[in-house]
Amino acid sequence: MKRFILLGLIAMFAFSGCAWFQTEEEKTAQELINDGMDQYNDKGYRDAIASFEKLKDWYPFSQYAILAELKIGDAHYHLQEYEDAIAAYEDFESLHPRNEAIPYVIYQIGLSYFERIDTVDRDQSTAQKALETFERLRKQFPKDPYAIKAEQNIKKSQKSLAGHDLYVGLFYYKSKHYKAALQRFKNVLTKYPDVGVHQKALQYIIQVEDKIKETAVK
Repeated sequence: MKRFILLGLIAMFAFSGCAWFQTEEEKTAQELINDGMDQYNDKGYRDAIASFEKLKDWYPFSQYAILAELKIGDAHYHLQEYEDAIAAYEDFESLHPRNEAIPYVIYQIGLSYFERIDTVDRDQSTAQKALETFERLRKQFPKDPYAIKAEQNIKKSQKSLAGHDLYVGLFYYKSKHYKAALQRFKNVLTKYPDVGVHQKALQYIIQVEDKIKETAVK
């Protein structure tokens, strides 16, 4: 009797046991890209990233893998995870340097820096990076719509950098470090002559030069 019970249990495991231990069936590349795009379009960016990452991992040679790589950057950008967005876009550019989306990718890298530009009294490294990236876009793809679109952000980045030089120059001026102040004001004229602050820089240059002459006489 016990033997029959044991054989019955073995038979039951033989027919149903595999269902207990098997993992969820993997989705196709088509299903994953559809899931990811639906989630992305519904602003479910975190879920979209997960779907796109699965597609990349499971089907690296799929026709949809390149789109998934690009949309991972876009999803991070919309989540304001700008460092992750930059990393994703830079990976895309490195892997697909001749892809038709490269002007857009460079533009998005620039935006990811641009969105973090701080007030003129703070560090301006993101403004400098944004400017360098947008200028690279303009140089590599001068007639591309994204290069043309970047022009206004180039001006805004330059204005932020010029404002920072004015701010630091004034700090040096008030601290009576006149030569350091003069260098900052001259930077505005030489590096950022067309952003609307050169008149202020000229006025400060005159004042600083007068102060330098006064201290030299003494």
